[in-house]
Amino acid sequence: MGDQLFDLTGKVAVLTGASKGMGKALAEGLAMAGAQVVVSSRKIDACEATAADINELCGAERAISVACNIGYKEQLQNLVDVTHDRLGSIDILVCNAGVNPFFGPSAEIPDSAFDKTMNCNVRSNHWLCHMVLPDMVERRDGVIVVTSSNGGFMPSTHLGAYAISKAADLALVRNLAAEYGPFNIRVNALCPGLFKTDFSAALWQEDGKEKPADHITLQRFGDPEELRGVMVFLASRAASYMTGQALIIDGGQVMVR
Repeated sequence: MGDQLFDLTGKVAVLTGASKGMGKALAEGLAMAGAQVVVSSRKIDACEATAADINELCGAERAISVACNIGYKEQLQNLVDVTHDRLGSIDILVCNAGVNPFFGPSAEIPDSAFDKTMNCNVRSNHWLCHMVLPDMVERRDGVIVVTSSNGGFMPSTHLGAYAISKAADLALVRNLAAEYGPFNIRVNALCPGLFKTDFSAALWQEDGKEKPADHITLQRFGDPEELRGVMVFLASRAASYMTGQALIIDGGQVMVR
């Protein structure tokens, strides 16, 4: 009975920003639970390599790859269309891709960097969700997970626009959950803290060495693999009565400190 709560056999999951780091771990978790996963990011070579790694990990053809730059609406639609052609309707959507093109005080951020942050981190999620939602509405079943951040709950003097965009993702999640709850579609936000990825290297590394993690309750930075089970929980029947929520996975940085 316990295994069935987390069983995703037969489900089709689409993930953006899934070729490395946290996104790869999220895709691995879904595939390990039985789902067929579509690995997407900008570079097809990286997507294909990750799909091959997942298939080797699972011992089955669980992953396919599709190149997609989330900044372009037509590429997002192509991601959905290719998934339909190859795997059928979409059961699980994970909007994980994001950007952070500027590090510094808000007064110095160029308009172009601010626009890119908001467009990629918020508008692209809005676009993709509404491309996938018709599948879920038709079945009256579906799961959407948007990767926000613990930065959506606190200010930052160096990551201001990024934090603003992640707070906006929380509002997006709440609105979609309210609109589509009557169709049995669950929408939640995954809010990671500092994980040891290339994307966040400037925050946990200095001169090639790992920084102290004494501002984090568990006294260490996260390993992306620690998100595998969290992803499975959010996507599975184990979380069947959970929607419109923000799940913070940050070693206790925000809520404890």
